Amino acid sequence: MTDTKNPGEKTLTVAQPKTLSLKRSGVEQGVVRQSFSHGRTKAVVVEKVKRRAHGPEQKSEPTPQQASQAPARPQSPRPPAGGGGGGQRPAGGGQRPAGGPGQRPGGRPSGVVLRTLTEEERSARALALADAKVREAEERKIAEEEARRRKEREAAERAEREAAEARKREEEDRRRVEDEAKRKAEQEAKKRFGDDEAAKTAAPAAARPAKPAGTQPAPTAGARTATPAAGARTATPAPGARTATPEPEEDERRPVRRSGAGPARPAPAPKPAKAAPQKSRGRLTVVTALDAGEERERSVAAFRRRVQRLKGHASNEPKEKLVREVTIPEAITIQELANRMAERAVDVIKLLMKQGQMAKITDTIDADTAQLIAEELGHTVKRVSEADVEEGLFDVADAPEDLVQRPPVVTIMGHVDHGKTSLLDAIRKTNVVGGEAGGITQHIGAYQVKSPSGDKITFIDTPGHAAFTAMRARGARVTDVVVLVVAADDGVMPQTVEAIQHAKAANVPMIVAINKIDKPDAKPERVRTELLQHEVQVESFGGETIEIEVSAKQKTNLDKLLDMIGLQAEILELRANPNRAAEGTVIEAKLDRGRGPVATVLVQRGTLKVGDIVVAGAEWGRVRALVSDTGASIDSAGPSVPVEVLGFNGTPEAGDRLAVVENESRAREVTDYRSHQKREKQAARASGMRGSLEQMMSQLKTSGRKEFPLLIKADVQGSVEAIVGALEKLGTDEVAARVILSGVGGITESDVTLAEASGTAIIGFNVRAHKEAREAAERLGIEIRYYNIIYDLVDDVKKAMSGLLPPTTRETMLGNAQIQQVFNITKVGKVAGCKVTDGVVQRGANVRLIRDNVVIHEGKLSQLKHLKDDVREVTSGHECGMSFENYQDMRVGDVIECYRVETVQRSL
Repeated sequence: MTDTKNPGEKTLTVAQPKTLSLKRSGVEQGVVRQSFSHGRTKAVVVEKVKRRAHGPEQKSEPTPQQASQAPARPQSPRPPAGGGGGGQRPAGGGQRPAGGPGQRPGGRPSGVVLRTLTEEERSARALALADAKVREAEERKIAEEEARRRKEREAAERAEREAAEARKREEEDRRRVEDEAKRKAEQEAKKRFGDDEAAKTAAPAAARPAKPAGTQPAPTAGARTATPAAGARTATPAPGARTATPEPEEDERRPVRRSGAGPARPAPAPKPAKAAPQKSRGRLTVVTALDAGEERERSVAAFRRRVQRLKGHASNEPKEKLVREVTIPEAITIQELANRMAERAVDVIKLLMKQGQMAKITDTIDADTAQLIAEELGHTVKRVSEADVEEGLFDVADAPEDLVQRPPVVTIMGHVDHGKTSLLDAIRKTNVVGGEAGGITQHIGAYQVKSPSGDKITFIDTPGHAAFTAMRARGARVTDVVVLVVAADDGVMPQTVEAIQHAKAANVPMIVAINKIDKPDAKPERVRTELLQHEVQVESFGGETIEIEVSAKQKTNLDKLLDMIGLQAEILELRANPNRAAEGTVIEAKLDRGRGPVATVLVQRGTLKVGDIVVAGAEWGRVRALVSDTGASIDSAGPSVPVEVLGFNGTPEAGDRLAVVENESRAREVTDYRSHQKREKQAARASGMRGSLEQMMSQLKTSGRKEFPLLIKADVQGSVEAIVGALEKLGTDEVAARVILSGVGGITESDVTLAEASGTAIIGFNVRAHKEAREAAERLGIEIRYYNIIYDLVDDVKKAMSGLLPPTTRETMLGNAQIQQVFNITKVGKVAGCKVTDGVVQRGANVRLIRDNVVIHEGKLSQLKHLKDDVREVTSGHECGMSFENYQDMRVGDVIECYRVETVQRSL
């Protein structure tokens, strides 16, 4: 150890702390100053990155800096073996010395002996190797499958890329063609614009005197003179002129934008053609760097605006007026009319004001006024009606070659209890009549059967009760043949005559079926004779109407009846087109609690399918299901097929025509129009009822007419119609039934509330009240009457209405007496001594005092005496004494009539 310093050693010092930062290599930086308007500038740092290109086989060598920064591998200090200093490891210390297992470095044995493997371990290792081979084979298969899938996926992606590139090339070619056409159009427009500018500037240029070459206008006093570029000739400034700082030529050519309202910038003069590209001397900015080498041109939009400013506003040519065909409905708003004419709404209002009508833009005008306004403005008018929305729904003619044969539709009509349903049951081999309440048909039904020849026949069964006139009329309208059933023992009855009239009104052929010939008192000849009175002449009497004697009970001559129906259908040549949108008629409609609105429809033309959008009256819907007459679900129904249709939004009315439309908007359009028409009819009826109510009030004061309010709910629409019609016929001038509400379906709680508010009774026909409605009726004390036979309902309502009739009085003449003498008795008054000339005179009876054949008093007989005894009555030929209640003016010779008044209860 010495105190002297070694010449090769350096002094240890602590480096000054520096801020850590990342420095990008290969980046050149520069500062660029941007110039903005109003003299504003901004310094921007611009970096330029040098990209290093690597070849395919070129290896990147570390830079010296990276090499210097690479840290050396740390070595763990180990004490020297022989006491030598330095702490260095021997050469090759980083490697493991050679030596076998169980030996230490340097060849010395380590003292550890490895044992040999047992048989179990060898077998386990063999099994592990076998499993590894199997797994390796499976993995190889999986890898091959993945490679195959990858190849397929890559092939599909390659095909997609090629298709996308082809589409891209086509799009670029199309865009290139469009850009070329656009560029040519712009060049042509610019050429025309340049010709116009040259023509405009030629005249002023010719008028100015020519200036000598090289001269410049002298600047005025106080003007700033720009220093020209180097090498240019400078002009001597005027006295007092300020010399501006030299600016580059690029800044001189750049236009200066001013935000304030300054003098208008003159039109740019045409640029002179450049002899050679000049070097840019301006300040380097981002804008100049991007626009370097490109000449700034006027945009297409600016060019269009300039052309419009120069030509469009200068020539105020009137535009050509467009004449339109304006469709005008029955009522239209002013705004809609103006839109259809493409006119201003204020012009329409001005025309209305000229006509003396003040209106707003939202007001509605009628078709005549709209037509006058449209014609005044020079347009043509096409008038349409709201009813045009129904055009094309029905009765579209079919081509003759599309028509095929269809089954006949047969309606069975006749008087009640003449065996119509029994005859149909015998044909269908069913027992419908057994389920009818009271043994009478109260609903219209449609069925399809097969004749012995194999042809199908559609039957419609109608009720025979007098109340079901509308049902019979509907059945006659949709039928092809009418079978008139007449009982051989009853003969022609009132509803038989009505059925004949319906058949004649519908102009359909008729077949007479004389039923019940198996009865002992059957007289078929009597039926034939009675039919002659109503202009029905059967074949046996030389006429054209077919008559067949049948027995529904014994099933006699049923085959003959079906053969005659088939023969009549062949004569009629019934044909229809099944390959078109369906049309039909709603025979019956009801509201089923489980299925919703259900309509029994007879398809007349086309084929009705599940999923069709149908319109019937004011209701529409999508066909959810079709149910045949046997209860089976079917997918379609052709011509002359009766079917139940499910899926309506509401219950249609019986008799409505059904049609299939193309979409829901068309269905809503038709139903909205029909609903509007229905509301208008109800409003008109209500206004008529208001007038009739006023008349009824006046009649109530004079004659005391009373009303019997009712609320009726039935199972089907036809029953409601029949009940309301039957009750209307019961009305008289003194009492009438007034139906507050009638509908289809069960009795609801709202019906009970309405009945309680109006004080009416509720009648249910083949329906029942809901639980809530029943509890509400019991709580409010509202009576609900249930019926399943219509004539029982009508009879009960008739009795109840009869109770509202005022009773009548009836006089019964008892006898006459003549006054022979008048006595004046103290404390009693005057007493007439009379002799009974006729009949009997009774005490307490009503009497009239007649003098000279004129009734001068009517009252009661208060006292009647025979001799001195009070008696109850005095017979003819005897004398008696009489005194009247509150009357004393009796004279000799007056005649006394004695009579009794009886009250009689009236009935309808």
